[in-house]
Amino acid sequence: MIDIAKRFALFLLLIVAQALIFGRIHVFDCATPLIYIYFVLTFNHTYPRWVVLLWSFAMGLCIDAFSNTPGVATASLTLIGFIQPYFFALFVPDDASEKFSPSIKDMGVMKFSFFAGVLLLVFCMALFSLEAFNFFDLKHWLMCVGGSWIITIMFIIMIESVRSK
Repeated sequence: MIDIAKRFALFLLLIVAQALIFGRIHVFDCATPLIYIYFVLTFNHTYPRWVVLLWSFAMGLCIDAFSNTPGVATASLTLIGFIQPYFFALFVPDDASEKFSPSIKDMGVMKFSFFAGVLLLVFCMALFSLEAFNFFDLKHWLMCVGGSWIITIMFIIMIESVRSK
């Protein structure tokens, strides 16, 4: 029950932070921090897959409502919610406890950075592909994906560094 309350508090905090702060940052008119993906990245390996999907869908729906992007964040976050448990299973040791979670504290900096970086890259590619809905301006699409990926991974690693202490 405590874990659900913590999850819900993180859910609300990230939605408010994205809507009021991070959603207004546009570096060079293409790079935006997408900090809300941190919520989906932090599910541990004992969470049922359907719960991860529901949380991801709900987060995407709330982000879409605040950012006026109908279905774009919902589809992208649901995709990441589907992939995350399978991808995280590659990093879970055989003798891992139930509390083993995707974090710098449990995985180490390099493994966590790789884990978060790959999922974030897939998320950015899906998000900006759905947003543009074409590859006509490939240079701008690459700048949006790359810029948002870099700025978001920096924020996620900073949050994890503070959280792990």
